Amino acid sequence: MIDVLVVGGGPAGLATAIHAALAGMEAVVVEPRPCPVDKACGEGLMPTGAAALADLGVAVPDGVPFRGIRYVDGRHRVQAEFRDGPGLGVRRTALHTALARRARDLGVRVVPGRVDVVRATGEGVRAHVTGGPDPCGPERAHLCDRNLCERDLCGSGLGARWLVAADGLHSPIRAQLGLDLPSGGPRRYGLRRHYRVAPWTDFVEVHWAPGGEAYVTPVGDDMVGVAVLSSERRPYDEHLARFPDLLARLDGPPVTPVRGAGPLRQRVRRRVAGRVLLVGDAAGYVDALTGEGISLALLSARALVGCLRAGRPEEYETAWRRLSRRSRLLTAALVRARRHPPAARMIVPAARRLPAVFGAAVRSLA
Repeated sequence: MIDVLVVGGGPAGLATAIHAALAGMEAVVVEPRPCPVDKACGEGLMPTGAAALADLGVAVPDGVPFRGIRYVDGRHRVQAEFRDGPGLGVRRTALHTALARRARDLGVRVVPGRVDVVRATGEGVRAHVTGGPDPCGPERAHLCDRNLCERDLCGSGLGARWLVAADGLHSPIRAQLGLDLPSGGPRRYGLRRHYRVAPWTDFVEVHWAPGGEAYVTPVGDDMVGVAVLSSERRPYDEHLARFPDLLARLDGPPVTPVRGAGPLRQRVRRRVAGRVLLVGDAAGYVDALTGEGISLALLSARALVGCLRAGRPEEYETAWRRLSRRSRLLTAALVRARRHPPAARMIVPAARRLPAVFGAAVRSLA
C-alpha cells in the first residue's frame, strides 16, 4: 500500500510528496495536467516561502529576489523591507517545473488522471482514478517494470495509508467530504497577465484604487507579473485602467494571456477528516491580497508530513491554524476595510503615517 497519495500536482501537492519522500515514505501524485501547469497567481514567495523551497532542495534558476513590500495609491506610497532575507518572484511555470524535477529525482511517481471518488478502507483510503491513459498500457510500463502493479498502482483504484487533497481552491475532494462552509461577504476574483518590461523596483508593489488592487511582482530581468484583485467582474484591461500610474510603466507588450481565479474566499470546517488531509488552497483561503498562498502551502506541506511521520495526523489542524493565523487575521482585516470606501481610502495614508506599524506587519507576514 502507498504511504501517501497526493491528489493534485501543483506546488502544494508536489511539496507534500517531496517532504514525504525525504521522510522515507512512498509518495504518489495524481494529476491530470502535464507539467508545467500555469494558473492565476501573484508569483511572489515571502522569505519564509523562499527558505522552505530551499529546505526542499529546490532551486529555481529564473527567480528574482525582492526585498520588501510597497503600497501605492497614486498620491501616497510606503514601503517596508524584510528583515530576514529576500522574497522570491518566480513564474508559476518555473516553480512547478523545479518542484516536479525534484520530486522525480526523489522517486515520486506521478499518475495521470483525476480522483473522483474517495472511500475509507480498513487500513487506509482508496481513490478511484479516471481520465488517465490505459493503466496497463505502454505509458505505464515504467511502473510495471518495478512490480508496482501488485501494489495498487494499476487499475482504476489506488490504495494508500493517507490521502492528501491538494486539488486547489475549489477542491472536489473537500466538497465530496462535506468540508466546505458558506463564505459570506462579496466574492473577490483575481486576474493575472505578464508584461515584457524590466522591473522598475526590487519591491513587490500593491497599488490601491477604488474597487480593486493591482499586485506587481518582478519575475524576470525583463518581465513583471500584474495581478488585479476585485469583487467586480469586468475585463482585465478595464481593471488596469484604474491604475494610470502603473499603466504608464507597462510600456512593454503583454506576453501571456489573462488567467483568472475565484471566488477567492474558501471556508473549511477542518483540514483533517479521518485519513484525508487538506493542504494548499484546498485547506482554506482568505484572499490573495497579502501574497502568501504559495509560502503557506510550502510550510503547511512540511507540517503535514511531520504530523504523519510522528503518527499524530490529528495535530495537523492545530499546526495549520498556527502557521496561517497572522496571514488570516491581517488579510481578513484588509479585505473588510476594502468593503468600506472611507476605510479603504485610508489604508495607504495610514500606513505612511505609521511606518513602524506597517513595517511590523510586513515582517510578521514574512
